[in-house]
Formats: sequence, structure tokens, C-alpha cells
Amino acid sequence: MSDTTADAIPAGRPDMEGGEHPAFRMLFLGIVFVALGFVGYSVLSDLHAAGGQGVAIGAFVLLGLALFIALGFEFVNGFHDTANAVATVIYTNSLPPLVAVVWSGMWNLLGVLVSSGAVAYSIVSLLPVELILQVGSGAGHAMIFALLLAAIIWNLATWAMGIPNSSSHALIGSIMGVGIANQLLAPHGIATQGVDWAQVTKVFKSLLFSPICGFAMSAALLVLMKATIRNRKLYEAPKGDQPPPWWIRGLLIGTCTGVSFFHGGNDGQKGMGLIMLILIGAAPTAYALNRAMPDSMTPGFVQSADYAVGAFRAHTDGAAAPTVEDARTIVSDALRDRNVSGPKVWSALAVLSDSVSSAVKSYGSLRSMPSASVSNVRTDMYLTSDAIRTMKGGDTFTADENGRFKKFMQALNDGTRFIPIWVKIAVAVALGLGTMVGWKRIVITVGEKIGKTHLTYAQGAAAEIVAMGTIGLAEGYGMPVSTTHILSGGVAGTMAANGSGLQWSTLRTMALAWVITLPAAMMISGVLYILLRQVF
Repeated sequence: MSDTTADAIPAGRPDMEGGEHPAFRMLFLGIVFVALGFVGYSVLSDLHAAGGQGVAIGAFVLLGLALFIALGFEFVNGFHDTANAVATVIYTNSLPPLVAVVWSGMWNLLGVLVSSGAVAYSIVSLLPVELILQVGSGAGHAMIFALLLAAIIWNLATWAMGIPNSSSHALIGSIMGVGIANQLLAPHGIATQGVDWAQVTKVFKSLLFSPICGFAMSAALLVLMKATIRNRKLYEAPKGDQPPPWWIRGLLIGTCTGVSFFHGGNDGQKGMGLIMLILIGAAPTAYALNRAMPDSMTPGFVQSADYAVGAFRAHTDGAAAPTVEDARTIVSDALRDRNVSGPKVWSALAVLSDSVSSAVKSYGSLRSMPSASVSNVRTDMYLTSDAIRTMKGGDTFTADENGRFKKFMQALNDGTRFIPIWVKIAVAVALGLGTMVGWKRIVITVGEKIGKTHLTYAQGAAAEIVAMGTIGLAEGYGMPVSTTHILSGGVAGTMAANGSGLQWSTLRTMALAWVITLPAAMMISGVLYILLRQVF
């Protein structure tokens, strides 16, 4: 599984081939087959538990292909992002390369398993609402395939050149390309939703923050370490293949562990929301609603819904209550126009909230919802939740009403925005395996081609500590950030602070990749979406 060949290994480079035994390759292939079998078994089990919903052979093949591509995105993500986490421990001889990669993969797995799902759905919320609600349609299938394939293509292109690139950046560019293409394909005179620019701006700010934060904070931390920790060994580069003193080694392994764990919790989620859209489109009875929600939550859910009905109705100024179908259209149009406000919209939201409450009361819980009702109930829940998230109530509602609305929104999200445990396991395995296959190119770039001198122990620790803290905080707030940009920016920051010098050709290439990733991914996904709309 070597992806680098060289006539002569540069001085100071660790042995990247050490430990790669044929048994390792056999183990790798075994894990792949077990993981694919586990995914297939889990899908069939969920379909059976939901009432044995039949899926046509063609739809099942399409589902399998879409899942394979979605997991392929996470696999390629491992080339770029997780490889950054192991660069410092490898280049400081803290861990042998293969051990570092396997160790990082294990902690990525754990990070994915305990993740909240908030980042997953912050990515999904960038997509046009109409495509999210009609993900089982031809346009929905074209959307999923286009944005995943575009992100994979761009990630592979930058990986082949050894350029650390953000998978988050590529995925968001792909989503924007699909949104714009969706608008362009709309028939003349028919309004349709394109890109949610407000949400894109919010997410893009967090991505812009990544390299700046990594550079500045890592540089500041190295300066602080020099001022407070006087042990000169910490600021030395490794001598040959000799490992560092035990306490330095422990620090570097600990920070690598933290970055890997939080990377799994943040980047691992980015494919999860898309996988859920794939599952909802192919098998809505099993995945459109969270059937794992305990029945004990039903009374609280109904109480929140009924309160929202009353609160919305109190601000309708006598506006006539629309039918449920008309209410869906009104709220969808308000979301498309980014103007969720006014008595007409409040009246529509009261109707949708009442529809959801009545459905849950009728059947006792989401678990008992029959197949025929699932699609409409999910649509009403999703529209109401998204409207509460974006509504412009201003002083229309009291602080207590706004607080109760947020509680209702959370209850709605618990019912529609969930991640089954098998999805997390599948993503974690794909992410870890990607790291084990394609890590060398990016590790060499981070370890050798950013600074002019060999990475010291302190520089590696400073960059990893900043990356670990930043990614962990971002995951807690549901913000997607780039592990690649934080860590490679952090290494550059420590080189600058140490006076080691920077290799500007590498930094210019990385900056160019950062700038062109968005338009390139947009163009690729937009073209793919237009072509695939003709296929589906």
C-alpha cells in the first residue's frame, strides 16, 4: 500500500515502509469485507424492523452504490485530514509510522462513535430544502451523487500532488455547485431554492478561521513554551531514529490522540448527514423518522408541539388557517426567500405544528407511525424545525416563547436528524482505512515541506495542542472546521515563531489550493448535477 517511491530517502525522513507486512494487507482487506457486510446486514435489519418494507432491486442497487460512494468520500477524507494528525509523531520518532497510523485510526473510530451529529446536519442544512425533502426523487439522487463525486475527485487530485487540502472545503463547494445548478435548471417562471448563502457564510467563516487560528495560536503557544519551559531537549530536532525522552514522547502521543479523536468527532460527521439523506430517499419508512426514540419522550414532545401551536396562532392577527398542503407551500416559499416572518407564515407554522402533534397523538409515538404517514410527518417536522431556526421573529415573540420554540425545534430534530450507530461505525472504518492507505504523501508534505528545518518536539506539540483544542470546541458548537488547515497552518506558525524559515513554494501551493477549491468543486459538482439530472 505504498504511495510514495523515491530513489533516495532524504536525511531525517523516518522509514515510511517499516512494518508493512503482507499480513497487514490481508487484515486490511478483511476489515473492508467485514465492514461492507456489516453495512448490508444493518440496512436489511432496519428495513425488517420498520415493517419489512420492500425495496425494488434497482432502488436497492442504487442505495448500495450511493452508500459505497459516500463511504468512499470518508475514505479519501482519511488521505488528507487524518494524515495531518500523525505527521508530528512520525517526524519526531515518537511512534513508528504504521503504529501511529493504526493508533490514530482507533481514536478516530472512537471520536466518530461518540459524536453528536450536529456537524453532520449543519452540512446538510446548506442544501436546498426542496431537494432534502425530495431526496428520493431523480433530482435528489442526482444531488447526492454529484456532490459526493465532485468532492472525491477534487480530494484525489490534490492528494496526488501531495497538497494538504480541506475535505470540508471541497464538500461545501460541491454543495454550493449543486444549489446553483438546481436554480439554473428550474423552468422559467418557477421559483426554486439555490444556495442558502447565510448558512454558507456562517460555515465558511469557520473554515476561514481554521488556517489563521492554527498559524497564530501555534506560534503564540511555542513562544509561551519557550518562556516557561526551560528544558532545551524540548526544542531540539530528533537525532537519527532515536525516540524523544519519555515525557516529551508522552506529550506528543497524547496530542496526536486528541487530534485524532476530535477529528473523528468533527470531520467524520460530514459524510453522515449525506448518508442519512441516501437512506431516507431509498427507504423512508425505516429512516425518515427516528424510530429509536423512546416512547417516554412522547408526552413531552406533544406538549411542546401544542404550546407552539398556541404561540404561533396568538400572532396570526386573524389570518385564516391554510390547509396542511398550503401550509407546506407557504413555509417552503418563506424558507426559499429567507423571510420566515409575518402572520401568514405564523398561521402556516401553527397548522404544521398541529399536524405533527395530531399524528403523534394518533399513533402514540414515532415508532408506531405507519408507512403511509411517514413522508408527510417528516416533511412537516423538517419544515417547522428549519423555519424556527431561521425565522425573523424580532420582538414579535417573548423571550419565553422563543425559548419554548427552541425546545420544540430540538424535539423535532431528535425525531428527524439522527444517526444510527451502524452509520457511525461504517464512517469510522472508512475514515481509518483511508488514513492507513494514503497517509504518506500528506505526512511528508507537513513534516518536510512547510519549514526549512526539521520539526522539533516543541513545534510538533504546539501545533497538535492548538489543533486538538480548536477541533474539539468546533465539534461542541456544531461547526465544521478543517483539520488540514489548522494543523498545517500550525506547523507553519511554529516555524515562523522559531525563526526556522518557511518554504514559500509549498505555502503558495497550499494557499492556491485553498483559494481554488471552492470554485473548482462548485464547477465539478454543478456540471455533474446537470448531467445526472438527465440520467435519473
